[in-house]
Amino acid sequence: MRAAIATGEYHLGGETFINRHIEHLFGGNTVVVCGRFHGDNPYGKSYFVRRDGLSGKDILIAPWWLLRNRIRHGTSRLPFGEAKVALTKFVRDEGVEVILAEFGTQALALAPLANDLGIPIFTYFRGTDASKAIRTERMRAAYRKMMPRLAGVFSVSQFLLNNLKRHNITHPNSHVIPSGVDVRRFAPQDKVPLSFMAVGRFVEKKAPLITLRAFADATQGFPAAKLDFIGDGPLLEATRALAEEIGVTGKVRFHGAQPHDTVRDRLMSTQFFLQHSVTARDGNTEGLPTAIQEAMACGCITISTRHAGIPEAIDEGDTGFLVDEHDDVGFTAAVSTAIAVDDPAAMSQRARKVAEDRFDNHTLLKVLERRIQDTLADRD
Repeated sequence: MRAAIATGEYHLGGETFINRHIEHLFGGNTVVVCGRFHGDNPYGKSYFVRRDGLSGKDILIAPWWLLRNRIRHGTSRLPFGEAKVALTKFVRDEGVEVILAEFGTQALALAPLANDLGIPIFTYFRGTDASKAIRTERMRAAYRKMMPRLAGVFSVSQFLLNNLKRHNITHPNSHVIPSGVDVRRFAPQDKVPLSFMAVGRFVEKKAPLITLRAFADATQGFPAAKLDFIGDGPLLEATRALAEEIGVTGKVRFHGAQPHDTVRDRLMSTQFFLQHSVTARDGNTEGLPTAIQEAMACGCITISTRHAGIPEAIDEGDTGFLVDEHDDVGFTAAVSTAIAVDDPAAMSQRARKVAEDRFDNHTLLKVLERRIQDTLADRD
């Protein structure tokens, strides 16, 4: 089966889950439809860039089409004019049999075209597209109009499906399939005692200041404790400044953004993983963070929050510890509790076992393929 993977940008190193679909879905029989392309095509795929700029003719007709699509479909994202003709030609020439839109917002743009061409289209909700994106009634209404056009819906967590359902955005063929992790590449090594890691953008949703302060407070009596921050973002300098202010620069290392292999190599020997995820003021949430799945596969004891799909991954007190969002005191206490675990090796092994059972992306890829194939078989 030949699939078109629709995504916002191709190729982004941090979107390992999407890149895996591009490389491996249906044995790699895929093409890419993207909003932006940065010149990196490591899988040698045929690709189509939807936002390469409007032709002169399309610029002239844009006001009419944007208004028409907004009224009819609830969104102006749809291709029109010569851009639509070019995309239609690409899809037909490539023999596309099914479309997987990797975000709900991508499905908005492509579902009507897929219906016109008689090509079944599925979408995958991953986080922002089922949280921040639906804060406005306009977007919620667009999603409601879109749902009947889809052959099925996937989500990385039940939390996101529930979030959509609260706004009457539902589909009868919906399934939770986490992004998963390559448990063969992410595997435990000997743990460095009192080693901590936090991975991700330095943004409000990750609450790096809470993470840093909790680590500092909980490890006051442990001079050997070390925290590695990997990532960059707008709150990086503020977090560095806080480390200076509270006197822990000797225990905290800021590595900036790093290649995925570097993250893996450090996670494998890390004992504790910290991620204080919160709902940002703009409504943005996680789905089910890939970093937590990777940390569990590496046998890290995870301290995180009861946020989005994270409780669907971590069994409290068994594979890690959870606190409420913005609970600074509770997060510090959870770090202290993790340090004092009687048998950290056993907890590490349980975390690894959960990752093998729930988050093996080889298994989850087969589940995704089977769900798509079963849906299409039922339509015949």
